[in-house]
Amino acid sequence: MDYSKIAPDDIVNKTADAIRKRNIAVEIVSSRSEALAFIQKIIPDGSSVFNGSSTTLNDIGYMKLLESGNHKWRNIHKEVFAENDQMKRSDLRRKALTDTDYFLSSVNAIAQSGELVACDNTGSRVGAFPFAAKKLLLIAGTNKIVPTLDDAMRRVHEYILPLEDKRMMEMYKMHTAIGKWVIVEREAIPNRTTLILVKESLGF
Repeated sequence: MDYSKIAPDDIVNKTADAIRKRNIAVEIVSSRSEALAFIQKIIPDGSSVFNGSSTTLNDIGYMKLLESGNHKWRNIHKEVFAENDQMKRSDLRRKALTDTDYFLSSVNAIAQSGELVACDNTGSRVGAFPFAAKKLLLIAGTNKIVPTLDDAMRRVHEYILPLEDKRMMEMYKMHTAIGKWVIVEREAIPNRTTLILVKESLGF
């Protein structure tokens, strides 16, 4: 299976319909610039925003926008990482998951049946997904769509983990591992979770 290939439109639409039936809003856009524009539109001025580590957020220009200050949001990410004490920073990150208005991230795989799969090493990112974040805004390229939930799990093990491990070694001289998984089967809270599906290959 080519895990980097974007899904055709009929599969994207089928998948979006399946996700919507799980009480998750879906916005389909054609490009990364449209994804960024939608984020700017959906998050009200004055909102606090925080995010997990994500190559997709880098790819669409969100992190560059956040760092530029050319927005009207409260950048909790900047506040957290201004703290140099590691213990205090961990406490701030934990607190930010529940206190921030919008948490932005991506997912690692999307099943055509509608399940969203995300994982990380420590849980600092996926901890926001089940309940902690007030509003969860997820952005993903359609390259992350696979036929089944089993395929989604395989995508993480066979494709994402080797690439992320390589990235971590190049940047931090340390290996990574899969520590925590979240599978979003359904959203119980109305209007809490939105997925932006981008018709491009983004992230891993």
